[in-house]
Amino acid sequence: MIELIIFDLDGTLVDSCEDITQALNYCLEKSGISGFSKDEVKKMVGEGVNRLIEKALQARGVNFPSQKLIDCFVNYYREHITDFSRAYPEVKETLEELKNIKKVVISNKLTELSFKTLENLGLLKYFDFVAGSDLFSERKPSAVPIIETVKRFYTTPDKTLVVGDSELDIIAGKQAEVKTVAVTYGYREREVLKEADFIIDKFSELLKIVREL
Repeated sequence: MIELIIFDLDGTLVDSCEDITQALNYCLEKSGISGFSKDEVKKMVGEGVNRLIEKALQARGVNFPSQKLIDCFVNYYREHITDFSRAYPEVKETLEELKNIKKVVISNKLTELSFKTLENLGLLKYFDFVAGSDLFSERKPSAVPIIETVKRFYTTPDKTLVVGDSELDIIAGKQAEVKTVAVTYGYREREVLKEADFIIDKFSELLKIVREL
């Protein structure tokens, strides 16, 4: 029986790519660097803002102080965090159905920004704990955030489920010895999700998995 479900945020619960793209391009173009399309940004997100900026600069072949862009991104994104972001279909209804199970969000974005995203979209009330990369010594694909969260809720890996849209979630889950569920509607191609224990095309399909486990 599943006692704890650990969710990724961006690409799993919320489609936030447009807002991330807008923030990234604002800061790049302000510094004289050409921006990226939404589809290009989709391939770069998932590892936090520092890596996003690093990847953007590498893609443009530009030597530029990354911290300046990171600070710009966080400040702009904080003010425009849900201008375009929306919960994916069936997310709220499914979370409501799972109300008797402890639910957590672990994201590679900052805790403050994760919290604000969920709050603005009316999702915060469904979760017992929200953590960003700044709350742990390591970030996904490290298993540390999952292992520490399992301990925090006094449960065990065999009673825990990890749900995400990227290989980072799957790798972290596998290393923590928990069952993994990959969603196909997020920011990664289905091919990179094949190592997950379960693959779902709609968020509501999670209910069947939880009942069977």
